[in-house]
Amino acid sequence: MEQRKAIYHLPGLFEFIDFYRVFLPLYREHRDWFYDWCEIGSLYGAPADCLWGGGRVGFGEDRPEDAAALTAEYGISARLTFSNSLLRPEHLEDRKCNALCALFEKSGAVQNGVILASDLLLGCLRKRYPGFYFVSSTTKVLRDFFRLEKELERPEFRFVVPDFRLNKAFDRLESLPEEKKEKLEFLCNECCWFDCPERKACYENVSRRNLGEDCPEHVCASPSASRGYRFSDAMENPGFIGIRDIRERYLPNGFSQFKIEGRSLGSAMLLEFLLYYTTKPEYQLKVREELYLTSSLDLF
Repeated sequence: MEQRKAIYHLPGLFEFIDFYRVFLPLYREHRDWFYDWCEIGSLYGAPADCLWGGGRVGFGEDRPEDAAALTAEYGISARLTFSNSLLRPEHLEDRKCNALCALFEKSGAVQNGVILASDLLLGCLRKRYPGFYFVSSTTKVLRDFFRLEKELERPEFRFVVPDFRLNKAFDRLESLPEEKKEKLEFLCNECCWFDCPERKACYENVSRRNLGEDCPEHVCASPSASRGYRFSDAMENPGFIGIRDIRERYLPNGFSQFKIEGRSLGSAMLLEFLLYYTTKPEYQLKVREELYLTSSLDLF
């Protein structure tokens, strides 16, 4: 029986192309440095000033053509993060977003996808750009298991990303039929306050700001908000999924899709994620050195 592999969906399609230009050749040429039980499935992101963007206010400055070319070269799916939940019919005609769809729908041999939260946008894209597959965004905050099951039943979605607070609901997750398990994509390294009651409001604030609405920035109520993102804090989060969890609990029970967040955290933090989730401990220093000593790459 073929070993089930963990498929990682990585941040930075428009934010970290320079980083991936160095990392992906290393990953290909020195595959023995990396775990054989995992693969890179996609890169996801959205450009700066992207009307359909959500989850994070987009700041990616890399050229879409470069992103499309890189993912096509390495046979990795590109995912457009269009998870704005507050879109109205007039927003569907945005030229920039439609141009991105036209570029990515047919670039490369591997099918590309769109991550979204709006059924209005979903209906539009299915008609205009049928070459994409679609991912139900974690910004929907599917924390109720019944709602999650209903979302998994929707044939429009290839994958569904639940709220990270359901990551360890094993009594319910493991009872799902195989076809639903295969659609689940878990957000591994969320640092958000586990008990946050305003997660959906936070995402909606981002949607409003991406639409250019005049609104104050959402103020995080987390007791540790002033610390910002720290991977060490994320590792202590009750919803954190580590490599031992993946190998010993998720993969044996039929789950293989894992999302790593970090579009807004910088390439130095992205490197730490990739060292932890993909790289054998005895080769982590080698990978660090290869990236640190690349003059074209500024990690800090």
